[in-house]
Amino acid sequence: MTMTFINLPVRDLSTAAEFYRALGFTSDQSEPAGDSLALTISDSTRLMLHVRSAFETYTGVATPDTATSREVIVGLSAPSREQVDELVDRAAVAGGESLGPGVANGPMYMRGFRDLDGHQWSFLHLSS
Repeated sequence: MTMTFINLPVRDLSTAAEFYRALGFTSDQSEPAGDSLALTISDSTRLMLHVRSAFETYTGVATPDTATSREVIVGLSAPSREQVDELVDRAAVAGGESLGPGVANGPMYMRGFRDLDGHQWSFLHLSS
């Protein structure tokens, strides 16, 4: 089976982990140990959070300023339109920034947010 690992730089591991746990992501670690923390999104997807200095060691370049640029938009599927809205609402309650109401485009419904570090995410549902 193919695994996906999403790696993101964060200012504070504990705060970022708390934010993502509010979305339902899980971790075997109750607290970060070191400069990184793995969270489980699904059986095949992990979110790897790294303090900026550790992330820069891996990439070999400075971490972009998410206030002025986007390095990636992470998109995750959800089983229903209602869950798309619920997840983005939970992100906003946890301190993230909702990017507005959902958008329907044919069979796709999508809604986005920015996390505490300014990384842009989208949840989407594809109806059959």
